[in-house]
Amino acid sequence: MTNIDEHTMASLQRENANRMVALPDGSMMPQVGQGTWYLGEDPAKRQEEIEALRLGVQLGMTLIDTAEMYGDGKSEHLVGEAIKGIRDQVYLVSKVYPHRASRNEILAACAESLRRLDTDHLDLYLLHWRGNVPLSQTIAGMEQLKAEGKIGRWGVSNFDIHDMQDLLSMENGNQCQANQVLYHLGSRGIEYDLLKWQREHNIPIMAYSPLAQGGRLREQLLESEEVQSIAKKHGVEAIQIILAWCIIHPDVAAIPRSSNPDHTYLNAQASKIRLDEEDLKLLDGRFPAPTFKTALDIL
Repeated sequence: MTNIDEHTMASLQRENANRMVALPDGSMMPQVGQGTWYLGEDPAKRQEEIEALRLGVQLGMTLIDTAEMYGDGKSEHLVGEAIKGIRDQVYLVSKVYPHRASRNEILAACAESLRRLDTDHLDLYLLHWRGNVPLSQTIAGMEQLKAEGKIGRWGVSNFDIHDMQDLLSMENGNQCQANQVLYHLGSRGIEYDLLKWQREHNIPIMAYSPLAQGGRLREQLLESEEVQSIAKKHGVEAIQIILAWCIIHPDVAAIPRSSNPDHTYLNAQASKIRLDEEDLKLLDGRFPAPTFKTALDIL
């Protein structure tokens, strides 16, 4: 693992700690966090994954996002172990399955997540995606959890604009604090309408897979002449440019996943990169924003 001197550690911690996203309830959420999809599923990687998460917290990426779905609870168990002794430094987010989001079942689901995470509360609890349970029931359950102090606030995930409109039309639907969706340089569909609509309602976006899921698309992003040239200009890695692009807006948070401390360090450094107008113009030219409505990308 890369050796990080105290000065660099402190500098990155300050930079990331100062990057916050304002939520509708007036509270603040870290802009750069850590995702945990697939973490906790391979016992051989467990210690390295824990080290990566703990390093991320040390470097100021104090938001950790998980879900009961990830590894059928294995991810939450791993996160619980990783944050042992530092829970008060962490902004903890988890997500409930849609089929468990009814008025009463969501109470049990949250209790189980809290047990696996070895904590008494979540800072933010999200509905993982919209299912068959009426949103009114989910909202009522979320509000009860909030009143009981089990969660600080709640939000949703994988909601497109019509889902958000439905949500806000319901009683207490305006208590939604965030919408977590797929968003990165190669997947900009939300810019056509959802991102604008949420800005009008002061509801921030949480970008999952901000570095793009592994595969051909990520390779196209990383190997593009534009990303390579911008990375060379700033003296950083191509993947850091992709993350720096995602957090260019103050109302967009990002939760890159890393199971490796070296990669965690690269993610933390991305917050110090300042892309200029020339950089953004190049990236827009190669990976343009959409000019028509597309279906919400979901992994």
